[in-house]
Amino acid sequence: MGDAARSGPAATQVKVSVSPEVARAFKAACAANGVSMAAVLSDCMSRYSGAAARKRGYAPNLSTRRQRRAAAQEAASLLERIRDNEGRYRDNIPENLQGGSAYEAAEQCVAMLDEALDLLGSAYQVP
Repeated sequence: MGDAARSGPAATQVKVSVSPEVARAFKAACAANGVSMAAVLSDCMSRYSGAAARKRGYAPNLSTRRQRRAAAQEAASLLERIRDNEGRYRDNIPENLQGGSAYEAAEQCVAMLDEALDLLGSAYQVP
């Protein structure tokens, strides 16, 4: 199964070797969802290459203030998710254990993440 995808002026040829049944199922799923096979494969390759780069420790390009602000926004989004999950963990600790060390640690973690988000927001005007 092969398909071409456009990314800018150059085309990327993608060839995936799979069983005919898998190829037919993939083609049918793309058609049913109104997307091209090339778009799906291109997106998959983009996500994989980004994940592979992160796994290898490649840092994003942060040479401009816009790039740094975008990275700060991504970091803030991740910190908010962590804070929210930690808050839910804390809130689900049974009442009779709320004076314990696990509750206090979660409480401190939420407070520190809030402070980090405030500082990040001040530095880069992150909403």
